[in-house]
Amino acid sequence: MRRSQSERREQTQRALVSAARALFAEKGFAGTSTPEIVTAAGVTRGALYHHFADKLALFEAVVEEEHLLVSMSINAAESDEEPGPIKALLAGCDAFLNAMQDSGRRQIMLIDAPAVLGRAKVDEIDARHGMETLVCGLRDAMDAGALRKVPVEALAQLFGAMFDRAALAAPEDVADYRKSIKALIRGLKA
Repeated sequence: MRRSQSERREQTQRALVSAARALFAEKGFAGTSTPEIVTAAGVTRGALYHHFADKLALFEAVVEEEHLLVSMSINAAESDEEPGPIKALLAGCDAFLNAMQDSGRRQIMLIDAPAVLGRAKVDEIDARHGMETLVCGLRDAMDAGALRKVPVEALAQLFGAMFDRAALAAPEDVADYRKSIKALIRGLKA
């Protein structure tokens, strides 16, 4: 059975993103070359440049996918720890920190992405994925009277920075960050 042009295109893009993700995770953006990526993907350099303008565009696709995967983990999270609207915030926090235990993901999303793509581009990508989830969760908790009313966008930005810092902590310190974040969230109860 022959694959359609669309299927071949998607398979090639998938191979490039997957190979690039593995190399960026292991070696970082600067340490990864396009010849390594095409070799790992099993495609030609021409195929790389047909699908992506350059290594930077491929990296952006990898960052976008990583944000999407983390967002999906957060959206799927559940917690029996605490009833009410706070439950989703705590479960989301735990899901984010669990997803970020992948050292390659931390390298891509928290170290290389801001340096390579710039803060504005990373914020734009995050706005399509995790930040929107966080804003909605905080707004829902405020609307339900579970959290005191404060400017939700600013609070979401602060929480996002706090979650990122916790994700960068040494593995043996993550539990302390989790406890501290939970205490802060509970401290905002109305």
